[in-house]
Amino acid sequence: MKTLAIGLMSGTSLDGLDICLAEFEKQEQWTFQILKTETIPYSESWESKLRNAIHLSAEELLELHSEYGFYLGKQVLQFIEKYQLENISLIASHGHTVFHQPQRKFTLQIGDGRAIKITTELPVVYDFRSQDVLMNGNGAPLVPIGDELLFPEYHACLNLGGFSNISLTCNGKRIAFDIVPVNIVLNKLAQLLGKSFDEHGDLARKGKVDEALLAKLNSLDFYGQHHPKSLGIEWCNQYIFPILENIETQNSLATFTEHIAQQISTVINRYNIRNILFTGGGAYNTFLIEKIKGKTSAEVIVPVKEIIEHKEALVFAFMGVLRMNNEINVLSSATGSIADHCSGIML
Repeated sequence: MKTLAIGLMSGTSLDGLDICLAEFEKQEQWTFQILKTETIPYSESWESKLRNAIHLSAEELLELHSEYGFYLGKQVLQFIEKYQLENISLIASHGHTVFHQPQRKFTLQIGDGRAIKITTELPVVYDFRSQDVLMNGNGAPLVPIGDELLFPEYHACLNLGGFSNISLTCNGKRIAFDIVPVNIVLNKLAQLLGKSFDEHGDLARKGKVDEALLAKLNSLDFYGQHHPKSLGIEWCNQYIFPILENIETQNSLATFTEHIAQQISTVINRYNIRNILFTGGGAYNTFLIEKIKGKTSAEVIVPVKEIIEHKEALVFAFMGVLRMNNEINVLSSATGSIADHCSGIML
């Protein structure tokens, strides 16, 4: 039986809202077809609201949670009307992460699913991460269930978004973890130079690697920790941005790009990965991809645009379908929770 689902994803790098309509079918194994995709860039007002949400009072944050939920619902409604879509089984929404502190048993993705349902009058699944955190997990990464069931031909899948995360099969189990911050840092540095992001890595290409800064970055404790492990904006605010202060911006970009390439290639080489699928906005950073390719013998595959840009939204749509069927959609081997489980609030 075929199921039509819409997935919504808003990443920490604030590139915009990703919407993906896909058709899923399970016979011997799961198959998918991406039918329509769109990225809705955030207005300056929405980007500012989401970027500064971490600083809001409790009342203001609750207000934004509702407001953003209605915004998501409105965007989905416009998407449905634009493409004259019918027979949609559900909307699966990741929401936008404001806080992520699994060690303190909480994570918060705003965008109230009830507001999405009220606006669209369609079944909604949301809040995929909280249950895992309450089950002693990291609440991340969640995408490995999609990697395992939708992309089995790849030894590993790596996303280059606000943070880079990888998932791979190791000793018969799907493991996954965050590797290193990517666009959340690169975009902020590019903005200091008047650009919204470092297109193709051209700014970093012109800079010079600061070896002392690179050594300081590579020595951060997180990189020596065992998986499962995950990163959040709070970690960058505490450990990354202070290190980059008082360094010439172009050189910071060059150094941080080298840092990303070193950390990612170290992981690829450690697990003897044969072929690896690269997705997320960072897959367009040709300078970064060149650097990674130069440090590993793995075959690096950069797929078609729809998968580069909408794989996470696709997988959240798929997680919603699994939730609707009461099937496991979170792997404990990836998040560190006490058991595999079926997560997400379904309305």
